Amino acid sequence: MSGVLDVLWMGLKDAFLMAYEVWWALVIGFAISAIVQAWVPRERIQAALSGSGVRPIAKATGLGAASSSCSYAAIAIAKSLFQKGASASSALAFQFASTNLVWELGLVLWVLIGWQFALAEYVGGIIMIILMAVSLRLFVSRELEAQAREHAQDADSDHQHHTAGEQFTWRQRLTNPSAWSDVAHNFRGDWQMLWKEITIGFLLAGFVAQLGDGFFNALFITSAPAGVQTIENVLVGPVIAVLSFVCSVGNVPLAAVLWSGGISFAGVMAFIFADLIVLPIIAVYRKYYGTKFALRIVALMFITMVIAGLLVDGLFSATGLLPTGPRPSRGDVFGTISINYKLVLNVVAVFVFGALFWLTARRGVTDPVCGMKVDRAKAVTAEHDAHSRHRAPQETGT
Repeated sequence: MSGVLDVLWMGLKDAFLMAYEVWWALVIGFAISAIVQAWVPRERIQAALSGSGVRPIAKATGLGAASSSCSYAAIAIAKSLFQKGASASSALAFQFASTNLVWELGLVLWVLIGWQFALAEYVGGIIMIILMAVSLRLFVSRELEAQAREHAQDADSDHQHHTAGEQFTWRQRLTNPSAWSDVAHNFRGDWQMLWKEITIGFLLAGFVAQLGDGFFNALFITSAPAGVQTIENVLVGPVIAVLSFVCSVGNVPLAAVLWSGGISFAGVMAFIFADLIVLPIIAVYRKYYGTKFALRIVALMFITMVIAGLLVDGLFSATGLLPTGPRPSRGDVFGTISINYKLVLNVVAVFVFGALFWLTARRGVTDPVCGMKVDRAKAVTAEHDAHSRHRAPQETGT
């Protein structure tokens, strides 16, 4: 019994220590994402991404890179863009960028396992978008894309992020309480959508770390020639991601544990890339687009993720950017609490987090449809039996 309790304690302790290591990066990343979401009108974005071609794909990539890292939010927004005329390639480019090119993901990767992984995440994200755009027609015909669009237009999105309605200049927004309220509500909305993913990710990492290197040596080929090891790892990495159910920033802690346990650089990257094909998200694809289209885009994503992992590994190997030296130990991955710059940054992050949540409590009301907080000034008030009830404004077609 004492052995079980020891493992439970060590797993929770390591999960907490890893969360401590990256708390400040998460808060900064989500804050930057919330500013972009709140201050860039969605109508302008949707108009820019309509149609097909290189330009809409490039714009979708830029938009995704500046948006929330929440995988569920990414696929909901992508469905909205697809409904309004964006091509399948533009919608998928948005999804890839939103979950691979965002601020918070790069920051957390850098803090946990090094700048090479952060750089590889951005390079690999671009590679996946190019591979997807080039090979889409091999998986999805124009007829199937049209059928999927009709299916998407009949599907209702489960949740929409709050967006600002005012057309202030950027200078005016910096001093306007309503503009910062929009930022705060987007910040809170992202945390509400992702806190379970992030918590599960840290807990998984903490308890998987207790399995020891023997577990990883059995799971991954570590003694075969480098080429065989890389191919096996890059195929197994996405499978672990699919089965772990963890997506977005939440899978980075487990990626750090896998790297510490011996998986190859390509395997780590393929694992991180695979957050868009976890089982719950595959079920959402089926709901949005129909079974046939969902299965084909999942197959497309899996292949692009595997190839991107191999290409990034080869590119970094050729340029001498692969991480060298010993793998990080469990202590390196999970860290310790001491008086240093991380403690200061984490304290600042607590104040930022608290201030933004306080702003939503002071200025917000709860949307009865999705349970999210929205700005009281922008909520729609309905009278029923002489009582007022606030509702969030609904965006048509999204």
